Amino acid sequence: MAKNGIPAAFYDLEGTLVSTNLVHTLAFYSTRQQGLWQTAKASVSTLAKLPFFGVTDLYSRNVFNEVFFRSYEGWSEDRLRYFSEELFEEVLKPAIFPGTPDLIAQGKKNGQRQVVLTGALDFTIDRLMDHLGIDHWVANRLEFVNGYATGRVLPPVMASATKAKWIREYAEREGINLSESYAYSDSISDLPMLSIVGHPVAICPDFRLKQTARQHDWAVVDLR
Repeated sequence: MAKNGIPAAFYDLEGTLVSTNLVHTLAFYSTRQQGLWQTAKASVSTLAKLPFFGVTDLYSRNVFNEVFFRSYEGWSEDRLRYFSEELFEEVLKPAIFPGTPDLIAQGKKNGQRQVVLTGALDFTIDRLMDHLGIDHWVANRLEFVNGYATGRVLPPVMASATKAKWIREYAEREGINLSESYAYSDSISDLPMLSIVGHPVAICPDFRLKQTARQHDWAVVDLR
């Protein structure tokens, strides 16, 4: 990693910069499936899975991602991309925390490259990243075969330790000084990412991350 390079600010997205999470996006798309029967079936299926998703996420963020995205199996790539603008306007844009724009603006003013790492699907957040003025971002990618989702996420799956590995490689490639960089997250699952920068910040943290932040004297910020 660069010792004298430029600083960056690395952000988690869901729960950190916006109040929504992956389930909100899935629920949105489940109501946009073609035909009344398909819509009803997808919506009921999504609701039925919510408790299971919650338990899986507590067990392992990596396992959660792999299980969660199977819900997209069989959905049309064209249809998913077509509704991404509506997803931004109706779900994601209203969910941006009030303090998010100022945080990003301050980071830019301080000369930090603005980078988002998220477990969300790439086509669902493209418009959001542009709206927030993010310099670079990386997200999960669904596998499509003959225009339809297989339910499989293409590697690498953006979660926990994978984010830290990606940041290290990015810093080396782009000349980023990690000791002068910041990382922001709301979840203990992002502890590896927070631990490799000089300035980790807990944003609206879950209980375990709040305790960790207090133990290590990390900054705790509420953007809501």
